[in-house]
Amino acid sequence: SSVQSAVSCSGRVDTLVRPAAASWTKVALILATVSEMVCSLSFEELPANIVKMEYAVRGEIDLLAQDLRDKLKQEDHHLPFSEIVPCNIGNPQALGQKPMSYHRQVLSLLTNPDLHDKALYAADVHERARQFANATTFGAYTHSKGAMPLREKVAEFIQRRDGLGLPAVDPDSIYLTDGASAAVKLSLAMLVSSLDDGVLIPIPQYPLYTAALTNLGGTAVGYYLDEEAGWSVSMDEVEAAMSRFKADRPSGRVKAMVVINPGNPTGNVMTRAQMEVVVKFCQKHGIILLADEVYQENIWNPEKAWESFRKVTIELGLPVEVISYHSISKGYYSECGLRGGYMQLHNIDSKVQEQMYKLSSITLCANTLGQAMVASVMNPPVKGEASFDAFHAERNAIMESLRRKSMILTQRLNKIPGMSCQPSDGAMYAFPRLSLPAAAFKAAAAIGKPPDTFYCIELLKATGIVVVPGSGFRQMPGTWHFRITILPAEDKLPALLDRLEEFHRGFLERFSKPEL
Repeated sequence: SSVQSAVSCSGRVDTLVRPAAASWTKVALILATVSEMVCSLSFEELPANIVKMEYAVRGEIDLLAQDLRDKLKQEDHHLPFSEIVPCNIGNPQALGQKPMSYHRQVLSLLTNPDLHDKALYAADVHERARQFANATTFGAYTHSKGAMPLREKVAEFIQRRDGLGLPAVDPDSIYLTDGASAAVKLSLAMLVSSLDDGVLIPIPQYPLYTAALTNLGGTAVGYYLDEEAGWSVSMDEVEAAMSRFKADRPSGRVKAMVVINPGNPTGNVMTRAQMEVVVKFCQKHGIILLADEVYQENIWNPEKAWESFRKVTIELGLPVEVISYHSISKGYYSECGLRGGYMQLHNIDSKVQEQMYKLSSITLCANTLGQAMVASVMNPPVKGEASFDAFHAERNAIMESLRRKSMILTQRLNKIPGMSCQPSDGAMYAFPRLSLPAAAFKAAAAIGKPPDTFYCIELLKATGIVVVPGSGFRQMPGTWHFRITILPAEDKLPALLDRLEEFHRGFLERFSKPEL
């Protein structure tokens, strides 16, 4: 049996302990029959939807970046750069952003209550930690929706954000989740069971949606955002997308519409008028609205005001079903690794909610420290509390830096020949459009890559800068883009953009030569 355990079902012998002489016959028999072994879990036997699923943010280029990062550790790596700069994902602390002191102090007291005796922090920090500690035992499972006192804190935030004059937010309509992604996947699982189940998603989109829909066996019904109009939603295009889906699948039904506001990867911020049209569209067609609002704090254009779809729906007086998502991974707090988020259900049938609760209970509950951080982040210190001044000084410094970087990035990209970029009014990204020489298309095709993927691979190998090709987000046919974050440290951003421009000019020159 010890020899058998060393032989993989693919026929490879990983380890072979030398047996006694009398056992050689047995070893020979085992090795002779390896080729006949059948794997219970082989690549060929994997569910087709798992193999088809793609998630470009952590895809081919990210894997290459990991390999290059390992190579940089070698003294003789001979790479033309000294570090990998991960501009491919909205992960601010990975690029040096500091966590908010107040929330981390609360977290430290929750994980080590003995620190209360030392009075290390301001009085309001200790008070909040004691309040949260009374909400739940952090080493124990909570209610599958999250600890009720923490959900009540999130309900207070939503009420305060949307207006105290609106109907009260029921804490039972809130699920605390391991990041917003878990909430999105839970919602889609309630909607999709076959290719006849369609979900409208904006193109370009955050790849979570197409990946989750592929895994569930549903259909992503893409509606193209209007790039020349600042990546705005065109309802004519949304109607056309529905018509294309019905033509392809006459028995199909569009069940939901996803809206990402502010936009990822596009950075657009919707106007109130655009939001109202979307809500009325959902009412007209009887579909649920899935509102991805995780970047609601990240508004850089002072002329753009953000509102929630819950608020707009209520003020329109329409019974549209809305599920809204928020997260502690973005904003100015950027606690990506603590995995905290929530979803809030509006106008969702009670029997549907019962089934959603049943599905969520399979995973018992979201991590409890993430739950606490959601409740804390959504309720920062208020004027009069001991931590207020220090907290807002930290917050304002982060937000102003992000605002400046969003402007620096898009303005600089627009000065590079062969690039054009819409303003980044919100979120954490720019999504520039590439104009590439015909020879670059030919070179990309020769290795079986889309042109923007080829460009991003070459950029990484030449500079260490990691970005995501637009094809990973889907895009209008015949256009090519890449997504880059605004997150590198402000003092390092100009040099990074210098390297990007130098590469880009060299790329254009390389593929514009007559012999190519």
